[in-house]
Amino acid sequence: MKQKPDLSFWKLWNLSFGFFGVQIAYALQSGNISRIFRTLGADPHQLSFFWILPPLMGILVQPIVGTLSDKTWTRYGRRIPYLFVGAAAAVAVMCLLPNAGSFGMAVSTALIFGLFALMLLDTSINMAMQPFKMLVGDMVNEKQKAKAYSIQSFLCNAGSVVGFLFPYLFAAIGLSNVAAEGVVPDTVIWSFYIGAAILIVCVIYTTLKVREWPPQEYREYNPVSEENETKANWFSLLKNAPSAFWKVGLVQFFCWAGMLYMWTYVVDAVSETVWGTTDAASEAYQDAGNWTGVLYAIQAMGSVVWATLLPRFRNVKLAYSVSLVLAGIGFALIPFISDKYGQILPFLLIGCGWAAMLAMPFTLVTNALQGYGHMGAYLGLFNGTICIPQIVAALCGGAILSVVGHHQSTMMIVSGIFFLIGAACVFAINDKK
Repeated sequence: MKQKPDLSFWKLWNLSFGFFGVQIAYALQSGNISRIFRTLGADPHQLSFFWILPPLMGILVQPIVGTLSDKTWTRYGRRIPYLFVGAAAAVAVMCLLPNAGSFGMAVSTALIFGLFALMLLDTSINMAMQPFKMLVGDMVNEKQKAKAYSIQSFLCNAGSVVGFLFPYLFAAIGLSNVAAEGVVPDTVIWSFYIGAAILIVCVIYTTLKVREWPPQEYREYNPVSEENETKANWFSLLKNAPSAFWKVGLVQFFCWAGMLYMWTYVVDAVSETVWGTTDAASEAYQDAGNWTGVLYAIQAMGSVVWATLLPRFRNVKLAYSVSLVLAGIGFALIPFISDKYGQILPFLLIGCGWAAMLAMPFTLVTNALQGYGHMGAYLGLFNGTICIPQIVAALCGGAILSVVGHHQSTMMIVSGIFFLIGAACVFAINDKK
């Protein structure tokens, strides 16, 4: 097997640049979905159910994209066609979703329309997102892989900053942050429009700049027999997966369940803790929604800074665990800080955990998968460790909310506990070859 060549910084950058645009779309989704559905009239105890579809579509779409792209060879590459089609679909849906309350439909119909649009949006985002991880696995050698995923993490968080700040910035320049009951404000609608435009530009840039290896050259660096590629199925791949695949997955379970509760309840938690209301029809609630976007952006900026520090840790597992502990502390602080500027601290701490979640799992797993083949299929299956915990958490969200006293802010403490458990599980991972 030939050693994969070292890539220049800009070649590593180009491999992941489109991720900037994809992450803007993802940030708009994660930062505004609960706000949109609460504005449309969803009950807080049922709110987590709306978050079942995104991870459910992820667990269905990403293994399929991974498996199909493993067997796809076109003049445009094997991963890039899926990236481009997914991005184009996401652009179309981003123009529809925030208008769910603007078509004069009844509350129940608007919620169903929004739910269907959310399903399509997450399907297309997943289809666009997965190829970036596979491109790194295909074309980057083991020595540079941590650097490549760190660049991807940086672009991911930079895109998040932009997406999360859009509603706040549009309100600052005069767009209306309030609307008729059941209608999403213009600040959110235009955020989705501009995000869609940036997404397609970034993806076009990547498709023009990245040249994937043709089949013969690819096999020189990734020698897997064609017979094995075609005969293996998902069950046999999972059966033969390295132990690191499953142990990293255990850490993922607790972390992504915690993140699901953040995305679901944090707007209400901030509104309840700082503004003293959870009335989705009030101007105060919409102000809290915009400020939560700012806090998300601060979290992303904290992630960018922390991502530059992670490579300085000599022990990968220690870096991973410390990051998750800091995030757990951040979650637990949210219900106890009534000043909106004071909320910056917990979100900075959460950003440390987020940076590690984006970089560390894929570094550990792709290194463990060297020599196994089926990189795309394995990474698609590994996405299950992101999706399954969110589905479980979404199904249990309403019940847990009732147990903790019907206060959305208390759900942040639940997220913090999950992150601390995940931090403890890190030390079970065997990262030695």
